[in-house]
Amino acid sequence: MQKRLECQVFGRVQLVMFRDFIKRNARARGLVGIVKNNPDGSVSIVVEGEETPLREILGSAKKGPLLSRVDHVEEKWTEPLGSYKKFDILY
Repeated sequence: MQKRLECQVFGRVQLVMFRDFIKRNARARGLVGIVKNNPDGSVSIVVEGEETPLREILGSAKKGPLLSRVDHVEEKWTEPLGSYKKFDILY
């Protein structure tokens, strides 16, 4: 079943390749959406796809890449909007 997951990730998640880590993980799972840095130092992720790979990407977001430190993740699950064709980093 298709779902939409919106996350805001807090901690040391900027300048540590976090967005690229999420992009690679999402694309490997066939997910679509975006990841971007926020002015407050957090990272936002919006991703759509099947529920199992979405749960896997959520696990990746909670762990982060080697140099990151994830303090906590706020998550929101909704119905997909179908507005993405691939997974991209927004700059």
